[in-house]
Amino acid sequence: MSQPLIKAAAAKLLVAKNISLALLASLALIACSPAADNDADANDPILEVPQTEAANQVSHVSVAEQGDIEIIEQPITILALGDSLTEGLGVERDGNYPAQLEAQLKKLGYVNVDVVNSGLSGETSTGLVNRLDWVTQTEPDITILTIGANDAMRGLDVATVEENIRTAVKHLQDNGSEVILGGMQIYDNLGDEYVRSFSDIYPRIAEDMDVPMIPFFLEGVGGIADLNQADAIHPTKEGYTIIVNNNILPVLQPELEKMVVSEPN
Repeated sequence: MSQPLIKAAAAKLLVAKNISLALLASLALIACSPAADNDADANDPILEVPQTEAANQVSHVSVAEQGDIEIIEQPITILALGDSLTEGLGVERDGNYPAQLEAQLKKLGYVNVDVVNSGLSGETSTGLVNRLDWVTQTEPDITILTIGANDAMRGLDVATVEENIRTAVKHLQDNGSEVILGGMQIYDNLGDEYVRSFSDIYPRIAEDMDVPMIPFFLEGVGGIADLNQADAIHPTKEGYTIIVNNNILPVLQPELEKMVVSEPN
């Protein structure tokens, strides 16, 4: 190839190389430049800012839900008084009804509530009367009194059971505690007359002494295998949850509301 032709070819290659470099530079600039408005809208869902805004919206919802609960700072002491059904025989400490009741009340806004577990396994109504002076040292605002099951299991005289429960209610009232009476029912192995006489003492006491009553403490749990332990007498943790939510709280909450309203500002 002649010298002039070689020079011409080299010149063409140099021009082509310069054009390629210019194109690459232009593409690089386009990639680094801010996207046009239309492109930005298309990419919004994957940007960090919208995700942060969504997180903030969830946080606001949680705060709003918490704000719907009225916080009651008034200290309230509730005495859970009774036998093994109160003590929570056979369940973990957080599974008995006093522990679950306290936890539930705090969720409902009663942040300074204290539920004292004064249940004693094997307790009869006579034994309970004998320790009233000791248990009332807790100075309860409200007492949930659930007693009599052990008396009935032993076939003790119904009149004695009623007298003991009346004595307990009066003693608690005299010491400044509102009383909620937990009604009890028993199996019919002791005969229809005893069963009926025993069950009747609770509504009679509640009416005579003007105290609110839980119609049947074990309602919805007693006799249901899955909600009771192997002895078929004592509830499981799940059984106690039903007792707290369905049986106790509907009777207890109106009493708490009256107590809070009556407190001076």
